[in-house]
Amino acid sequence: VESPWQTSFAQMSYDIFKALHVIFVVTWFAGLFYIFRLFVYHREALNAASPKREILIEQYRIMERRLWLAITWPSAVLTVSFGSAMIWLNPALLAMPWMWVKLGFVWLLLMYQGLGQRIYKELQSGTPRWSSLTYRLLNEVPTIILIAVVFLVVLKDNVSWIWGVCGVLGVAVLITLATKLYKRIRER
Repeated sequence: VESPWQTSFAQMSYDIFKALHVIFVVTWFAGLFYIFRLFVYHREALNAASPKREILIEQYRIMERRLWLAITWPSAVLTVSFGSAMIWLNPALLAMPWMWVKLGFVWLLLMYQGLGQRIYKELQSGTPRWSSLTYRLLNEVPTIILIAVVFLVVLKDNVSWIWGVCGVLGVAVLITLATKLYKRIRER
């Protein structure tokens, strides 16, 4: 039997882990939003005339390295660590279907981070494989995941899965169309 002190300490620990989890989710997403935007600019700088190209590329490499290694990766690790600590302190979370869906989105985000690592290395070595439009479209992935996870966590099981999936797919289609429209307007 736990004493009231142990119970309040466990609750306080859970709340602290939850606060830290939210803080590092925010910094992780900030890093993901900005790094892919830098990838877009870096890729576009490859088409610039010399000496502008060399100056821009060197600046983007520095910015990408600092953002990726000092903010984005540590935030990802800390987000997962504090989230895992919350589950360890409250394993009943795993009995909730919405939590498994959330963990699925976290897995997708980690796969996206892995893709970002590959793109980061390619751009750092000067051998990108994709166009700036591809990087621009990839830049929207965390927005879609963020929208899905926030609604999932806030509403939990109050919204049918079908409507939730349709909503996320609808947002994804709208963002893709808006990105392509923006590209056309920029090219004019």
